[in-house]
Amino acid sequence: MIAGMEQNRHASSRHALRGAAISFQADPFLTDPDAALEHWPDALVVIEEGRIASVGPWSAAAAAGLAVTHYPDALLCPGFVDTHVHYPQTPMIGAYGEHLLEWLERYTFPAEAAFADPAHAASVARVFLRELLAAGTTTAAVYCTSHATSVEAFFAESARLNTRMIAGKVLMDRYAPEGLLDSPGGGIAESRGLIERWHGRGRQLYAVTPRFAPTSSPGQLEAAGRLWREHPGTYLQTHLSESMAEIAWVRELFPEAENYLDVYHRAGLTGPRAIFGHGVHLSEGEFCQCHRTGSALAHCPTSNLFLGSGLFRAFAAKRADRPVRLGLGSDLGAGTSFSPLRTMSEAYKVAQLNDTRLSALHAFYLATLGGAEALYLDDRIGRIAPGYEADLVVLDLKATPLLDFRMGFCRDLAERLFVLMTLGDERVIRATYVAGVLAAGHEG
Repeated sequence: MIAGMEQNRHASSRHALRGAAISFQADPFLTDPDAALEHWPDALVVIEEGRIASVGPWSAAAAAGLAVTHYPDALLCPGFVDTHVHYPQTPMIGAYGEHLLEWLERYTFPAEAAFADPAHAASVARVFLRELLAAGTTTAAVYCTSHATSVEAFFAESARLNTRMIAGKVLMDRYAPEGLLDSPGGGIAESRGLIERWHGRGRQLYAVTPRFAPTSSPGQLEAAGRLWREHPGTYLQTHLSESMAEIAWVRELFPEAENYLDVYHRAGLTGPRAIFGHGVHLSEGEFCQCHRTGSALAHCPTSNLFLGSGLFRAFAAKRADRPVRLGLGSDLGAGTSFSPLRTMSEAYKVAQLNDTRLSALHAFYLATLGGAEALYLDDRIGRIAPGYEADLVVLDLKATPLLDFRMGFCRDLAERLFVLMTLGDERVIRATYVAGVLAAGHEG
């Protein structure tokens, strides 16, 4: 459940959490994974004014005068980061039996048409953010619909909860139902107004959001690029190389482009704070272009498996001579779970099918600091460190009888983390803190 205001008594006070804790200080794809992770067997995390004031080993002296919430048999972790998700698709999660392009026509577009109704948008936004927090996700890059009402509803609810979210109005001016299409220039004008109202308001951040290349004309893509450049600090999010049929369609629509990513690059839509969902079938040249431009990828394994889109190559993306910023995405509603633990588990299986080994340290990094780096927010979220925003999740090591039993046979921290991501789901989340305030779960 989402904590009510009566539980938010620590919003501005100095208080602390106690328990075992982990936080990444480096990228385990690029350095010794064990050296990348910091671990406190018994930590005291002091929070003041929504930020982490200090973190270190527990001592009674350090805790003197503080209200301390103790979480035994648990693990404190930075709040999870979801780099690609569609909140309007919450009502259609688990829709049966299609590949990407057919799935959009049969399920997605009809579901998104309902978001012209502000009451419907507000209702879904409440459910979506409640489920994110219950799963331990404190920051996400979120797609709304082509209706400005959907963006207003999302940001209003996020602002009420004080969550750090990135979101934007979907831009589409072709190849979609009439009721979802932008009028000529209208989508850009609406997006500009939304940026002015919401970007930087509290913890809210705006993303210019063309759905994907086929549903935006070349003119709209170029206008989106201009809009993004006109508003430094905003984001760009869209889809890239999710399925082979999609790639073939892009090739037909943009024959002048060298590859799919080049379509966006020509329109000025690559660079820092650009987040491309999927990237399942990228060429070496496209990986290099992501590295050169500072563009990020969102690995969405549950969605890719559910739609049969293919197997993303995480280790190819993170190759040491040209590493790409990379995070995990739930990609609801093609994705099948809000839980980052479930997403990590599926990412491991995708890596196995690619004949690579994604350890728990790699997976937890992608879900925390890696996601923050992909979003260029690693100076404020993704770590448990002084000065960072106190977005934290408490993982219950005894959440289920089986998990409790299995933990008794773990030899070290790495194995405990792997068991958490293999057997875990929302039940593992004992508490979620947003800017130091209990937002889901319970204290102690």
